[in-house]
Amino acid sequence: MQEIIDRPVIRHHQNLIQVLQSYYQLTKPRIILLLLISTAAAMWVAAKGEVDPLLLLVTITGGALAAASANTINCLYDRDIDYIMERTRKRPIPSGRVQPRDALIFAMALAAASFSLLTIFANLLAALLAMSGIVCYVLVYTHWLKRHTAQNIVIGGAAGAIPPLVGWAAVTGDLSWPAWAMFAIVFLWTPPHFWALAMMIRDEYAGVGVPMLPAIAGCQPTAQQIWLYTLVMLPSTFLLVYPLHASGVVYASIALWLGAIFALKAWQLLREPEDKQLARSLFKYSILYLMLLSAGMVVDSLPITHEITTAFGDNLHALMISLAII
Repeated sequence: MQEIIDRPVIRHHQNLIQVLQSYYQLTKPRIILLLLISTAAAMWVAAKGEVDPLLLLVTITGGALAAASANTINCLYDRDIDYIMERTRKRPIPSGRVQPRDALIFAMALAAASFSLLTIFANLLAALLAMSGIVCYVLVYTHWLKRHTAQNIVIGGAAGAIPPLVGWAAVTGDLSWPAWAMFAIVFLWTPPHFWALAMMIRDEYAGVGVPMLPAIAGCQPTAQQIWLYTLVMLPSTFLLVYPLHASGVVYASIALWLGAIFALKAWQLLREPEDKQLARSLFKYSILYLMLLSAGMVVDSLPITHEITTAFGDNLHALMISLAII
């Protein structure tokens, strides 16, 4: 394995477009999109539905650059096991399209650009939080936890939960309780999401010695853990409604509907933990769940939503009074 790292196969790109594609793939863009959605949701809630478009653009860009840096370093660090695993063998570094030194320079440039952009156009707190996300993902999860404990994704999930803090800090300059509630939602969502994926490819993780919970404990204990985390996560989504009063009835209704489906899928997996199709279904839905939950936060925060819900509440109250009089 060490020989693979020290003497990689070098494959030359045919044109500039291929070069750009390789470096783009290093950043794992599909992962970044989900992080940015939670960032934007936090900004909308913090700004009560009236986000400065320039600040939104800057924060999203800075967050994307920070996440891209972390993902690139992750690809650099994991290039040995990526070469072995069928799912990751074609990534830019193990395939020889990007050399480790170039990937490291690229990651450092992305981190520097992120910090500079957020510091200048948002605030220092947002910039420092973005950098802490890189450190948490690279050092805590990738280096310390991933290859040493079956609870790697539980603690390492904090890295993926930092983007809402970045978004909130960019708007307010501080971190109040609603920001930490959003952090908790993503933190608790991460184990069910990632363990469902790990259940689908547990043999690959076992083959490279990565102690993901399904590879170490099996599917039944993993499904039990997914169910328990789901039961804790779902109530946490309502903290924004009560006692924090950062979101209202529209978000609560969306969270209830989405949560019921999540619980159903987690329960089905608990009943049949060896069914990879059920694990795949939960994994895919978990992505949609976080996206729609974040969208619910945004819609609920809009001034027009508040106007509609207030008018509806007033009319309902008037109707109840009239019926009582009759």
